[in-house]
Amino acid sequence: MSHPILSDTQAKMKKAVDYTLHEFSSIHTGKATPAMVEGVMVEAYGSMMRLKECAAISTPDPRLIQVQPWDASLVKAVEKAIQAANLGFNPIVDGKLVRIPLPDMSRERRLEFVKTAHKLAEEGRVHVRNVRRDALESVKKAKPPEDEAKRLEKDIQAATDKSIKDIADHLAHKEKDLLAV
Repeated sequence: MSHPILSDTQAKMKKAVDYTLHEFSSIHTGKATPAMVEGVMVEAYGSMMRLKECAAISTPDPRLIQVQPWDASLVKAVEKAIQAANLGFNPIVDGKLVRIPLPDMSRERRLEFVKTAHKLAEEGRVHVRNVRRDALESVKKAKPPEDEAKRLEKDIQAATDKSIKDIADHLAHKEKDLLAV
């Protein structure tokens, strides 16, 4: 039987890992992914909406992102939003589509992205450790029998180690992608 504190802790740690992985997906490795632009805010119908809410985003090849607004009248707004997002992309309007060719990345740029990935990974690890600290405090406050408390602390540490290892594995993979030329 899993203890409620442990279940809650594992769920929170999974959220921290998932968030870190999502942040990793926004770092561009030279390969096009929809995640690179889906969060761009577009002015549509008098309000701001995320690009993924008003357009289909695809990657027909590794060096190109293609955005097709569901409403053709939004093409100019999409182009403007991508330029304003300052992602280093230069969108090209092609009829009802917006094409975003990815520029080649210099070695320096790749190394900057590696640093960013390390910073995001560290933030993820800190968040996981904060969840562990809160969980251990909850165990102390709950005052379970000593053997149960020890087992819970051990399980919480195991969940922490697993979450931190997940982040490290994904960081290593991201770094490999970034430095592969």
